[in-house]
Amino acid sequence: MSDILAPPPEQFLREDAIRGGMDLMLFAHSRHLQHADEELAKRGLGRAHHRVLYFLGRKPDMPVSELLAILAITKQSFGRVANALTEQGLIEARPGDRDRRQRLLRLTAEGVKLEKDLFMVLHDNMARAYGASGGQAVAGYWVVMQHLMGVEAQGIFAQIQRA
Repeated sequence: MSDILAPPPEQFLREDAIRGGMDLMLFAHSRHLQHADEELAKRGLGRAHHRVLYFLGRKPDMPVSELLAILAITKQSFGRVANALTEQGLIEARPGDRDRRQRLLRLTAEGVKLEKDLFMVLHDNMARAYGASGGQAVAGYWVVMQHLMGVEAQGIFAQIQRA
């Protein structure tokens, strides 16, 4: 592995350090998801589909409205993604227990398998990075990411973590 770079501690708010942070986020994001992107592309799916699989894997029987809030997308955008996942037998919907008009989404057995296969590579990559960085860096990462996501997303994130 190449040397790990860090900005000078007293200069972390300079433009070059902020641009460097953006570079890091963009490089890490694309490389971290590369395997998942490749596997999904074989099925004609992409990152939007992956996000749905991931969050339904985290919480089966999620109401559509909750998933829309998590993903910050419209019903129309979600419809295209949901149709593709349903056609491939990866997700299914059922009526709500109390309100039959509500649609609860879950992964099918095939969807669970795909999500787990995709997640294992992500898990191993995150575990490797966490282990190499140490607890203090991981805690700092969590703080930085929560400040980047904004207040509304912080609330959603907190709910997911408590579930």
